[in-house]
Amino acid sequence: MTQDVIVIGAGVVGLSAALALQARGVPVTVIDREGPAAGASAGNAGAFAFTDILPLASPGIMRKAPRWLLDPLGPLSVPPAYGLRIAPWMLRFWRACSPARVAASARAQTALMDLSKAELEPFLTATGTLPMLRKEGNLEVYEGQRQFDASLPGWQARAEHGIDFRHMTPEEMAEIQPGLSPRFTHGTFTPGWYSIADPRVYVLALADRFRAGGGRIVIAQATGLTADGVLTATGPLRGRVVLAAGAFSHRLARTLGIRIPLETERGYNTTLPGEAFDLRTQVTFGGHGFVVTRLSSGIRVGGAVELGGLDLPPNFRRSQAMLDKAAAFLPGLRTTGGKQWMGFRPSLPDSLPAIGPLPGHPHVICAFGHGHLGLTQSGGTARIVADLATGAVPPIGLAPFSPARFGKWT
Repeated sequence: MTQDVIVIGAGVVGLSAALALQARGVPVTVIDREGPAAGASAGNAGAFAFTDILPLASPGIMRKAPRWLLDPLGPLSVPPAYGLRIAPWMLRFWRACSPARVAASARAQTALMDLSKAELEPFLTATGTLPMLRKEGNLEVYEGQRQFDASLPGWQARAEHGIDFRHMTPEEMAEIQPGLSPRFTHGTFTPGWYSIADPRVYVLALADRFRAGGGRIVIAQATGLTADGVLTATGPLRGRVVLAAGAFSHRLARTLGIRIPLETERGYNTTLPGEAFDLRTQVTFGGHGFVVTRLSSGIRVGGAVELGGLDLPPNFRRSQAMLDKAAAFLPGLRTTGGKQWMGFRPSLPDSLPAIGPLPGHPHVICAFGHGHLGLTQSGGTARIVADLATGAVPPIGLAPFSPARFGKWT
């Protein structure tokens, strides 16, 4: 008889893994403290960013970081109240920015991206969600020659990994996306950038599909891991465990004595009414750390990184700052009637997720730490989790993603 599996987390990674296990005949229970699509899976930009293979931890980000950190509303910020607490994580992030480690991370990221892309459409077909998929690409825009030139090493790295893109003049950019400010003199279009019509609707559809297949979703707070399951506020559950609790995963790992250096990229956005702008592709303002994307629920303006943990109150001035910039960058954008949001994106210092057995506890499979790529990498992660849980060999090497890679942290 197949042993039951308990998936902790009803976000896109957890539910994707639950469905992949269910498809192999494994009895699955999903538990979540709030229910499906309650966290970052509801408020993200909806992108399957398969071309985004370069880790956040990189020499480029270290060159920009000092200037960005001086702006409390800029693309990267650390609230003063959290500065000392995050210092050890930042040290590991800095170490991960060496050229050799960046190259290794990019290779690992590419392998997971390729797997996730290959798994995407079969998974959407199997779950009845394929009509939600959009293939509208992404346009990254630059202010001036200097900013464009600074981006070229990254595009060269993508070219070496076979990623399709095209650099554009302002006239070519206008054909794809009219209404851009003339301050943007260069652009790069990546046609292989997919998106989902609305991430919250998508994850809720996955939950419905899981329940229809006989799966059970329990709304309960997981309070700890045990040798044979999970402790919850309403009682214990026994079975193997998939730990996919996003930014809260490290707290649960710690109940088994395992310390994982997981931090939180607090992301902010504002979702405007759909008629706010004639948006035809996702537009990335990389120099300012945010995107504007079209969803079935409206126009979403958001992004940036605030390394502020789980407990500080939201700073919605960050949402407003991005919205103000978007109004200047897209002069026809109507900024009234929006809804602000903040969510937690789980981030590890080398920009790679933790996928694989928890050190010393093979009954717990980790599936967390995807940063801003949870939706993108959900299909590949689900395939790997299902392979590990059923004794199959995963299609890519897992050493770069091992939760044991942090050495003395464990």
